Amino acid sequence: MTETKQVALVTGAAKGIGLAIAKRLADDGMTVVINAHHELSDEDSQQLAAAGYSFDVLVGDVASEADAEQMINSVVEKYGQIDVLVNNAGITKDKLLSRMKLADFQAVLETNLVGAFNMTKFAMKLMQKARKGSIVNISSISGLHGNLGQANYSASKAGLVGLTKTAAREGALRNIRANAVAPGMVKTDMTEKMSERRQSEFTDQIPLKRFAEPTEIADAVAFLVGNQYITGQVITVDGGLTI
Repeated sequence: MTETKQVALVTGAAKGIGLAIAKRLADDGMTVVINAHHELSDEDSQQLAAAGYSFDVLVGDVASEADAEQMINSVVEKYGQIDVLVNNAGITKDKLLSRMKLADFQAVLETNLVGAFNMTKFAMKLMQKARKGSIVNISSISGLHGNLGQANYSASKAGLVGLTKTAAREGALRNIRANAVAPGMVKTDMTEKMSERRQSEFTDQIPLKRFAEPTEIADAVAFLVGNQYITGQVITVDGGLTI
């Protein structure tokens, strides 16, 4: 009898860390659905196809409760299940705390924290019925240690840690695991826009003397998805930056 493929949904997966996670889970044999805030460009779709990847793309805003419910329902309507949820969607609006607008503080929390809550709530209802599931939230070392100019981002990522631990306690009653990954500096479009001087300053602080590849964050996610006895944990992947 052929075993049914696991079905995973990765939010904020149009590029960067989210896309690396989607590819890794697909490489591990899962059916992967990705969420993005907009349709993928033809170029991006063609590059994925050329690399052998074919993902259903759900366009929606995780900060919207209605969108979150619709996306979870869409996955179940097509595949009949959802086994893995990776909450990766996130934004930044950096500014010193004393100069930060309330709207910018709220916007980051809405996407990064409320969005993860929305997706987790609807996914857990289905996982509870199936009595199995794995949820991985992408936090940040900024949420564990704070960071200049990121009061909103740090607060949202710290909140994700609390959400993860509570989801782990509640989920364990139905064999659902919840964990988090806290990346440090990662090679993404955002960090590549930093000046060489700024990148060098960060690199000097990292014991391993380099930024992480998105695939290295994806490896940590895959580990947490695969290990059936780890729950409620936060794995820091930062090259030793926060030792």
